[in-house]
Amino acid sequence: MPGDARLLVDEVTAGLTAAEVAERVAEGRTNDVPARVSRSTGEIVRSNVLTRINAIFAVLAVIIFSTGYLLDGLFAGLIVANSAVGIIQELRAKRTLDRLAIVGQVRPRVRRDGVSRELAPAEVVADDVVEVGPGDQIVVDGTVLAADALEVDESLLTGESDPVVKNPGEEVMSGSFVVAGSGAYRATKVGREAYAAKLAEEAGRFTLADSELRAGINTILKVITYLLIPAGALSIYNQLSGSQALPEALRGMVAALVPMVPEGLILLTSVAFAVGVVRLGRRQCLVNELPAIEGLARVDVVCADKTGTLTENTMRVSEVRPLGEPDVVPELVLAALAAADPRPNASLLAIAQACPPAPGWTATAVAPFSSARKWSGAGFGEHGDWVLGAPDVLLAAGSPERAEAERIGAHGLRVLLLGRAATGLDAPEAPGEVTPVALVVLEQTIRGDARETLDYFAAQGVAVKVISGDNAVSVGAVARALSLPGAEAPVDARTLPEDPGALAGELERGTVFGRVTPAQKRAMVAALQSRGHTVAMTGDGVNDVLALKDADVGVAMGAGSPATRSVAQIVLLDNAFATLPQVVSEGRRVIGNIERVANLFLTKTVYSVLLAIIVGVPGLIGLAAVPYPFLPRHVTIVGWFTIGLPAFVLSLAPNNDRARGGFVGRVLRMAIPAGVVIAAASFTAYVLVHPGGAAGESAQVQASTTALITLMALALWVLGIVARPYTWWKAGLVATMALVSGLMFVLPVTRRLFLLDPGNTGHTLTALGCAAAGVVLIELGWWIGGRLTAR
Repeated sequence: MPGDARLLVDEVTAGLTAAEVAERVAEGRTNDVPARVSRSTGEIVRSNVLTRINAIFAVLAVIIFSTGYLLDGLFAGLIVANSAVGIIQELRAKRTLDRLAIVGQVRPRVRRDGVSRELAPAEVVADDVVEVGPGDQIVVDGTVLAADALEVDESLLTGESDPVVKNPGEEVMSGSFVVAGSGAYRATKVGREAYAAKLAEEAGRFTLADSELRAGINTILKVITYLLIPAGALSIYNQLSGSQALPEALRGMVAALVPMVPEGLILLTSVAFAVGVVRLGRRQCLVNELPAIEGLARVDVVCADKTGTLTENTMRVSEVRPLGEPDVVPELVLAALAAADPRPNASLLAIAQACPPAPGWTATAVAPFSSARKWSGAGFGEHGDWVLGAPDVLLAAGSPERAEAERIGAHGLRVLLLGRAATGLDAPEAPGEVTPVALVVLEQTIRGDARETLDYFAAQGVAVKVISGDNAVSVGAVARALSLPGAEAPVDARTLPEDPGALAGELERGTVFGRVTPAQKRAMVAALQSRGHTVAMTGDGVNDVLALKDADVGVAMGAGSPATRSVAQIVLLDNAFATLPQVVSEGRRVIGNIERVANLFLTKTVYSVLLAIIVGVPGLIGLAAVPYPFLPRHVTIVGWFTIGLPAFVLSLAPNNDRARGGFVGRVLRMAIPAGVVIAAASFTAYVLVHPGGAAGESAQVQASTTALITLMALALWVLGIVARPYTWWKAGLVATMALVSGLMFVLPVTRRLFLLDPGNTGHTLTALGCAAAGVVLIELGWWIGGRLTAR
């Protein structure tokens, strides 16, 4: 052997020594890109404390405290509450994500001191020798040292879908993955120098980016900001230009501004997502990207692979059936094929366990299994060239051996053909005409939880499409055993049209698809999305990577290939397909409940802005200015008992309604009518009992109390509407809030603290009358809004 070749073999075999590794670590030549799935503790604290809303409230609190009315600064407690709750929940989510990320992270095999071992990605150093096989991700950039039919998919980096054959001396880039063959490469660029390092770091960040819900809330807040400027300016002008003393005017100004800000909406959104992460973490579900929780709530089609999803990932050889070559012992050939593949797949592992020891044949050529070609093989010199793969791919249509394989596969078994290849396996036209030698029958166990999971999706109106690389008849048999509707008519994907529109039509009609190539899986996802479907794709093999990446939500099994886990938004670490309904349910809970509480917060914003305008307009046009009806302490208690506390409870409640698009429109159609009615009713009650002019303190307190009774009653009614449909705990929540709110007007201590005087019976009846009229109008607006939303 030439000297250079001997050096290359030695380098691949031995790798770095411990001393060489220590030297590179000391030099800082390590793969130091942090595999972060969550923000640091400092970032979490800063993002929850240094917010725009906290800044607004802090300024208003300073203004109130400067007047000496400390009790009117109760809203300042929201700064502490918002920050504390947000920090605690995000830290819990951080701990959960970090712990699960360690369990689910890609662990490359690295050769050091002649021994191959799995390491964390951060432990790889420059010049390390990394071994790779089918499904392995390239974790750092490097140069190929050895290759045995090595094929690398670089589509995630370059967009080119065809695998690239890699030979010794050629470069491989981090972020690509191996689809066939095996080999080893030397790490040349590690850490932040690696090609995909920045992408990987950003993709793993704990974020709500690209979330329809988050975008909707931001849109709403943008609109509110535009409204706050004129309403706030008008309120400031009205309060400071009247005849009130400066402290009273400042109290009115702050009371008008505080409720305009939907202070808890962003907080509860973050809390709901963080709690979702913790709940899913307890079920061994790693959420790589938080929007995936929201995406699953909107899913209406689940594309599921058969192997590893509906069936167990392990197999057992049921039978080896010879096909008429008496001079060949199929088991010996099968054993030789299994021994020739350095990274055998599940089928070869089962064959190796069932066959006698390998005969010791020397492989002269190896063609590793590829999902695209559906076969693998090896050449053994004088012992011939052999292939093992799908009978309907290797044999011509109409052959009796292929018909027999179809008959066996109809019972849900996997059937492989062992045959002689007519050409060398390294020839471009390989394998040529195949002479059938034996059929290998493999059994797969259907997951015990698969039927229950499919039933759940059917009940929830979510269509399940089984998309597999296996024989269509065999896949259909498994689906029929699970009573999946449409399983009686499996479709061979080789007959599907390439036109996206026609393909979408076939996918709408069919349920079970076999002999699907990786490129077809990707095309199927795109075709379903073109029909307006939100698609979740599940998979565990390297052939699922492209479809997982393009799906709205990619779900990988924890025991699947590293490549699938790296591109999926959700990883089921326990490999249980039955966990998926829990993920869907969690997504629906988050989205549905945030929409509920958004109605409460935005209703408050609408009536607060309108009240500021209604109160401010008279003074602006030269009429007698009317003091703002409420004190800051009044709007604080209204926020506590009609929005803050109940919203927090409702945001964590069960909710199984499938999420829909149009979040912003739906919320505004509900919140605007209710807010308009509450503002009009409260101001009407206030004006009807206010004596006008420079009212005395007692009369002003009674007028404010009257308006507050109207406001509180209508706000509680909106809470009652949002809580529908009622369960025992929802009814209890509304009743508790109503009772506590009522006690505020009854107990002497609260009346004194919050400056309330409901003693005038006529004023109270006026308040209740305005509230009754408001209830009728709110119900009417809610009904009309519901009809418009349902269209």
